Amino acid sequence: MSFEELTISDLHDGLRSGTITSVALTLWYLDRIAESALNAVVSVNPKALAEAAAADAEFAAGGLTGPLHGVPVLIKDQAETKGIPTSFGSQLFADYLPDRDATVVQRLRQAGAIILAKTTMCDFAAGWFSSSSRSGHTSNAYATNRDSGGSSAGSGSGVAANLGLVGVGEDTGGSIRIPASFNNLFGLRVTTGLISRVGFSPLVHFQDTPGPMARTTVDLAVLLETMVGYDAQDPFTVVAATAPRAPYADAVTHPETLLSMRVGVLESGFGSDDNARSAPVNVVVRAAINELAGRGATLVPELRIAELGAAIANTSVYVKQSKADVTAFLAGRPGPVHRFEDIYQKNAFHPENDLFHGIMTGPDDPDADPENLRLRLNQQHFQRRVLALFADNDVDVIVYPTVQVVPPTHEELAIGLYTASTFPTNTVIASQAGLPALSMPVGLTADGLPIGLEVLGVPFSEHVLLRFAAAWEAATRPRRAPTDAHA
Repeated sequence: MSFEELTISDLHDGLRSGTITSVALTLWYLDRIAESALNAVVSVNPKALAEAAAADAEFAAGGLTGPLHGVPVLIKDQAETKGIPTSFGSQLFADYLPDRDATVVQRLRQAGAIILAKTTMCDFAAGWFSSSSRSGHTSNAYATNRDSGGSSAGSGSGVAANLGLVGVGEDTGGSIRIPASFNNLFGLRVTTGLISRVGFSPLVHFQDTPGPMARTTVDLAVLLETMVGYDAQDPFTVVAATAPRAPYADAVTHPETLLSMRVGVLESGFGSDDNARSAPVNVVVRAAINELAGRGATLVPELRIAELGAAIANTSVYVKQSKADVTAFLAGRPGPVHRFEDIYQKNAFHPENDLFHGIMTGPDDPDADPENLRLRLNQQHFQRRVLALFADNDVDVIVYPTVQVVPPTHEELAIGLYTASTFPTNTVIASQAGLPALSMPVGLTADGLPIGLEVLGVPFSEHVLLRFAAAWEAATRPRRAPTDAHA
């Protein structure tokens, strides 16, 4: 029996009808993982089948125990998982076995999920691609000679290729949305603080956030609902307890009526039509924007952020913040190293992760560094500039290509086509303005490469982003399963 493109609802209907068991589904995914050549999974949960059997027994005794009952979930290897190796993408931590789960993993278990496997990522999430000293490169589910995007590389290609039902990623500057765009998925970066970061290795603690990745908006919303919540160990999550929000499942209900929104089009987010790598992206995205208008959205075109490149450069804090954040995390763990400097001096990171060189130059105490404080103030100014676009143009969302270029090949990355500072991803707009954003699939290029449209919202507008994406999904059915996932 094939379970391709199965949804959470399909699974639960099958459990009720007796046509599916969690064990059968988990075994099917494990077989898919074993056969896959994508290199999306770095560690399989040795207790996955036992957890699935327990879920089936619980269902037989009393029905569903939670919204994720029996659902096999892929977890980015950035999240600590008790008894399952957690490497943070680093060869140094290949044998690290945490003695506790990250808060998000705890919430997933409480919702009934099966922790299926841990997925690949670049070293300590410090990059835009899959390059990892632990696992090498992860292939795109639609073109195996191309990269899956990072840093949630394995969650992106793994969910796309039906190696798990849904996936958990983490996003600092685009690490959920880039692989979602490259792999034809829905991926959401929430307002920082809605989801606990406890147990996730950090990169920039005030930008970091876990988030959901899924093939459908309904699955995205169900997964998100289980992840959001206050955690006393993460002070940023006070907003999860105090900020008003609607149930996310409501946002994806009856989506056929929901495209009557005012949609700003950020012209600054498009690459050049003369660039062979960005022109195919522009074709697909502009066609999608025209489709939005045809489906009832009111377009507000030609929005611009003046000197966007300079604004991004002047709000980027990785070099100033990440060394201290990674060191603080490692200092509290019984791993083989306890400082970022130790990783760097051992040269224990993938050579394509050039951001490591910049991070190494950062201060030991970022709060005492005047330049870092200036950059953080710039982020506040940048947020106001972006929010002014919403206010001045009375728009509900702003859209643009998630990434300005098609997924690069592994060969292009090996010869240095892009660096951390030159890769043209628009995901940094939301991250460095402190805003939520969702990448949704809007089509394939003539060569069959997936393209994502990023939908930007105001703080705590996740339900608006979900509503918009669900309306697009209902109108266009953009999901296309890959054909060469096991090549």
